[in-house]
Amino acid sequence: MASRVSFRTGLVVLAAAALASLAFTPSNSQPAPDFGEPLAGLDAEELERFEEGLDEFSEVETPEQGLGPVFNDVSCGTCHLVPSVGGGSEILETRFGRTGDDGLFDSMPEFGGGLIQKNGIGIADLCEYLAEIVPGEATILADRRTTPLFGLGLVDATPDSTFYALATAQKFHPDGIKGVVSVVPRIATGRNAVGKFGWKAQVPSLFQFSGDAYLNEMGVTNPEFPDENCPGGDCDSLSCNPLPGMNDDGSGVDGFHDFMTFLAPPPRGPITASALAGDLIFRGIGCAGCHQPTLRTGPNPVAALHKVSYSPFSDFLLHDMGALGDGITQNKATGTRMRTAPLWGLRKITRFLHDGRATTYEQAILAHDGQGKKARDRFAALPGWKKNLLYAFLGSL
Repeated sequence: MASRVSFRTGLVVLAAAALASLAFTPSNSQPAPDFGEPLAGLDAEELERFEEGLDEFSEVETPEQGLGPVFNDVSCGTCHLVPSVGGGSEILETRFGRTGDDGLFDSMPEFGGGLIQKNGIGIADLCEYLAEIVPGEATILADRRTTPLFGLGLVDATPDSTFYALATAQKFHPDGIKGVVSVVPRIATGRNAVGKFGWKAQVPSLFQFSGDAYLNEMGVTNPEFPDENCPGGDCDSLSCNPLPGMNDDGSGVDGFHDFMTFLAPPPRGPITASALAGDLIFRGIGCAGCHQPTLRTGPNPVAALHKVSYSPFSDFLLHDMGALGDGITQNKATGTRMRTAPLWGLRKITRFLHDGRATTYEQAILAHDGQGKKARDRFAALPGWKKNLLYAFLGSL
């Protein structure tokens, strides 16, 4: 009982001190941008690019503009909308594959590759483009939840060396978390770079992320992704494509890129005494080993991105998550490896984990496996009152 009282007393003292410091915040300080707003400190030209990018991001595409022939949705904004434009959603995509005769993952390109496009543009000339279906030969299926885009310009502006340093430090972590840097091709340079974006950290830059999404989510070809997806693997059917050739000259991709680059990170919710206490528990049980609280950008021509500290609660590394893996291989991210999900903005997310299976913080934490198992087990052993403090912290992100 004495140790419990002592622990609680320490939490109260820490919380009181932190709250007191918050009370002396200068009255002329500006509130953090809200969800969906641009970064603070942008100049007039950068704000204009953000607004133009927002328009591009929200625009509804049509087959006459290059939509399809198969696609997932007609606009970026229809999937990224919670709690505002640029956010995530409960919308799930489906990836599939199988284990080949050589024991390696096979994305089954002859059936349209590993991503299902759930819509088609319908009849065009002599062809009818329908939604793709998972082939019966597939043995691996994985749902992927739409993720928020808030603050990704800060992540993009973080030097690759930061992630290598994190991976090196984790080799000595007592929990054996040992994150792996995702190394993927960067189309713009023709060289490998650190992957930071996507559930498998399969994309190295926001610009490439934009072009990839334009093609694979809306079927709009663009300079870095000039080749249409073959509907269901039937490349001959592209002979009926109503708009062959390059659908976007790069201006659309530039707009998406500008919008995401200048999109502010999620604002922090109310930081109560319980939330501060929960932060200590979060760190104490080992969650912060992978969910890195603070990172820092490098030199950047955009002042709002130049050497800025930010709090994504992620290391953006790949971790072997055991049973929590999705079975899909993308580059160095094998079936059990997943990128650490950022926790900022968590309070606005209603379904958790890559496939949205969890609806509570407890379910999400208990689903951790592999390199997250030790932290999970420490969480499971917590008394209820400490779990509630942890939930208060998570609810403030």
